[in-house]
Amino acid sequence: MKTTDDLMQQRLHALLAWYSGLQAHTVCQAGDFYAVNARFKDPFNDVIGVANIVSIFDHMFTTTNNPRFLIDQRIIQHQQAFVTWTFEFELRGRLYQIVGGSHFVFNDDGLVVLHRDYWDAAEELLQKLPVVGAPIRWLRKRFALPQASVLN
Repeated sequence: MKTTDDLMQQRLHALLAWYSGLQAHTVCQAGDFYAVNARFKDPFNDVIGVANIVSIFDHMFTTTNNPRFLIDQRIIQHQQAFVTWTFEFELRGRLYQIVGGSHFVFNDDGLVVLHRDYWDAAEELLQKLPVVGAPIRWLRKRFALPQASVLN
């Protein structure tokens, strides 16, 4: 007999496999992993519902080239999981990488009801962009402790 923890392990594994192989034509499978009224939140979006989650990923595929998620560490406890990842994509011929983590909460059926992404938009994306990057890098240096500058 399978326990709830076994079901959550299986569901997390399936969800992460889907993310690892996500393509424009597989975005529509989000309903296999997300509850109808699931919430998705990241530094730029806060939406409820599978259709809105699909819209976010459709937009990702129309605005970036070759987006992909590289899954790293995962921790699961009962009906919650935390996963670290690297998101890679190309924009105007340049490769970008965003390192972050996701908190997932599953319902009793093993569907995601909350997906919260955590990543630093300033460090991971904005300071790497040509126009807005220079002022953000300047601000980061201005407010960093002198010894911390060695790491930046």
